[in-house]
Amino acid sequence: MSKKNVIVAQSGGPTVAINASLAGVVQAVIQSENYNVVYGSIYGILGILENHILNLSEKAEEIPDFIETLKISPSMYLGSCRYKLPDYEDDDATYAFIFNQFKKYDIGAFFYIGGNDSMDTVSKLSHYGEQIGSDIRIIGIPKTIDNDLCITDHTPGYGSAAKYVASSILEVAHDTYIYSVKSVTIVEIMGRDAGWLTAASALARNSYNTAPHLIYFPEVAFDKDQFIADVKEQLSKRNNVIIAVSEGIRDKDGNYFSAAKPASDQFGHAQLSGAGKCLEYFIKEAINVKVRSIELNVLQRCGAHISSLTDIEESFSLGLHAVSCAASGMSKCMLIIKRISDSPYQTAITTADIKGIANEAKSIPRQWINEAGNDVTPDLVNYMAPLITGEPDISYQNGLPVYLPVTHLNTIN
Repeated sequence: MSKKNVIVAQSGGPTVAINASLAGVVQAVIQSENYNVVYGSIYGILGILENHILNLSEKAEEIPDFIETLKISPSMYLGSCRYKLPDYEDDDATYAFIFNQFKKYDIGAFFYIGGNDSMDTVSKLSHYGEQIGSDIRIIGIPKTIDNDLCITDHTPGYGSAAKYVASSILEVAHDTYIYSVKSVTIVEIMGRDAGWLTAASALARNSYNTAPHLIYFPEVAFDKDQFIADVKEQLSKRNNVIIAVSEGIRDKDGNYFSAAKPASDQFGHAQLSGAGKCLEYFIKEAINVKVRSIELNVLQRCGAHISSLTDIEESFSLGLHAVSCAASGMSKCMLIIKRISDSPYQTAITTADIKGIANEAKSIPRQWINEAGNDVTPDLVNYMAPLITGEPDISYQNGLPVYLPVTHLNTIN
């Protein structure tokens, strides 16, 4: 029997480590005795629907050091989308077309690298394939800087983003401490429903730096009056107060604090901006002190120059493992990381049924946030610390890091 091909796509928000998982898939297929060609779908599932397919096996042959450079390149080499598949019970035309495309390219396995919403696509395609008796293996490979996928200990992309956040907070502290004038600096960090990335700001603390002095999470209802009281208390102890705040903070009624009315994406998720600016206004109204807000925005998810080696290596391993899982007959699942110990840091890769992951979100356990709701506990620090360790070997040319070119993206159709 001739070997089948595989197709892989990326979806949702980008991370520094998602291309490492893609590199793992490509590497595993090249070395596989079960599969022949690895194709890439441009712009997520839309590439399959629009027949925008890239032969990654050819790319790996044509481009020197393709795998190693792909591993450390930021964002998504194949591009992304936020496309929600319809329910096949209502209309299966889209599904029939996708599986016809699989047949056209002689596909034996489909890998989707993404977060919560991407796993919704994995779940729907898996169930449809099961209904029509397809033997195509469909497997999800996790990624998200939000670290909010269920069952897995943590998600690829989080460690590198956490490292960027912590490093930025430390550098902001150095910048802020040079003045004796009283000041408050607010750093807004990504995280709509979970505060994992905001919590990573605590990793900036060391023997001389106590910042951030306050941390606010979506998991704890935000109270404006208590916030002002917290800031005043900190100002009574020090000249410069640095605050880390999640973009997804909300009041006891679930209303977001945002500079503008949140819009929503196809999956119904609020697209937020301006929580830090709101807190800046609160302080200006209540306290006579210099105050500024900083929004890290996309920088925290594309800063490959300061990525975590642990994150990159784990992500690559997940891609490798996904191909071996498909070859062994596994499907309708997502790869997960199980933590064996914090010190020494040890993990194992296994799988979990997609049913308990798609469209679910994992919040920070309340016991890992202090009683006041404005800081982390040592247990959370111990959980996060191993994920930011190590630095990948990045080549530089003319003073800038060398990444794979993405000329197949950002073109006018």
